[in-house]
Amino acid sequence: MIGNLNHVALVVRDLDIAITSWKKLLGATVSSVQALPEHGVNVAFIDLPNTRIELLEPLGDGSPVSKFLEKHAGGGMHHICLEVTDIMAARDELRAKGVRILGDGDPKTGAHGNPVLFMHPVDFHGTLIELEQVSADQP
Repeated sequence: MIGNLNHVALVVRDLDIAITSWKKLLGATVSSVQALPEHGVNVAFIDLPNTRIELLEPLGDGSPVSKFLEKHAGGGMHHICLEVTDIMAARDELRAKGVRILGDGDPKTGAHGNPVLFMHPVDFHGTLIELEQVSADQP
């Protein structure tokens, strides 16, 4: 069912400071910042040879990652994203196995324009898992 690791997401308090740190300290190439109001975050991606790191900053007071920062003042790992080729089939299979899908269960559009879903962290031993549908021709 699952494919490659698409990205690891880190929550940060200040995206500009985090981007500067990744560039200055590690020589990282970082994408431009993108606002995702539907998800309540601003994001930027660090491209690595084998995956990406997503930097997430709260967008507004109701951002889901604001709650994360209340518990983890310095930020930290928020979720991992795994690729699937058919998100609806993956969702239905996971639900049939008892996995809880967060939100209304319908995919939302993610930062790369692809459908995404999140699964409840309790079902994966405390790790929030995102599924992203990618086509075979996407890098």
